[in-house]
Parts: sequence; structure tokens; C-alpha cells
Amino acid sequence: MSVPRTLAGVGIVCALALASVSACTADDTGDGQPARATRSTGPATAVHVTARPSLQEPPKLDGDETLAGQQKVTRGSASFAFGAGKKGEALIVAVSCQGTGKIEVAVRPASVSFPLECRPGEVNTIRNEVLVHGVERTGTVSVEAPSAVRWAVTIGRGEPAQVEPAGTQ
Repeated sequence: MSVPRTLAGVGIVCALALASVSACTADDTGDGQPARATRSTGPATAVHVTARPSLQEPPKLDGDETLAGQQKVTRGSASFAFGAGKKGEALIVAVSCQGTGKIEVAVRPASVSFPLECRPGEVNTIRNEVLVHGVERTGTVSVEAPSAVRWAVTIGRGEPAQVEPAGTQ
């Protein structure tokens, strides 16, 4: 399912005081789950968390996004590489997890990191869009996770989301 690439009235603030961040996105999977924002320690963008009953595969990309790398369902900590993109494309980082604990995701060379709280019996998914200098290069995703947590990551490339000014609906 393709999602409209605008952000309006979602209640997510992309107010990082970084001039290099130029896009935010929220992803609505249509499952009735509300969007929730989490704070990133790097130049990240808006995020969306959803819940599904069981983690069986990595998160999917929208139809107009291209796959740059993927880590299938994994337990514990691990790292993997992703491929280069075109200048001007956004880097899409989608992470799902299930189990008891919290994972920490770090994306290099974009210098983006963020946590994701994982729960038994449900799959939490977070999706970030990053548009900063250098995201077109190859990189590495590192996930620190307890052995009780299962997780999967999909890295994609795509057109940056269009951001509507605050108060526009």
C-alpha cells in the first residue's frame, strides 16, 4: 500500500535544531494504530510505531522506495551493511522488534541512533526517514539487543517526504 507522502495533523514534531534535516514522514499502515513519536539522538525524522501479533519478516517498504539492505529476523546484537543511493534520496530505516527489552539502533555514516521498546506478544515497528548530507553513501546498521528480543530491519531509498507547514491541514 502506498502512503501519501505528506505530514499534516499527525501531531509529530520534527523540531530538531539541525539545519541539515529537511524532511519528516509518518507512515500510516491503516491498521488503526496511532502514530507515536520518539526522540532520536541524531538527525532523524518523524517516526511511526505500529503493533502486529508476530514478527516473521522484516518491515516492508512503500511501493516507490527501493531496497538498500535488509536483516532478517535476528536475536541479540548484530550489524549489517547497506548499499549506496542517489544524491537527494532519503534513507528509510524501518525496524521491527518483539520480546522483552529495548533495542538501540545506530546508522552510520548518517550518525543517527534511536531506541525501540520491544514487548512480548506484539511486534513494534518504527520507521525513520533521514535526509542529511552523506546518506547517499554505503553504510552500516548496528543493533544492540538482549538475546530475548527478536528484531528485523529494512533499509530503503526514496524520494523525500513533503512536509506541510505547522497548522496546515
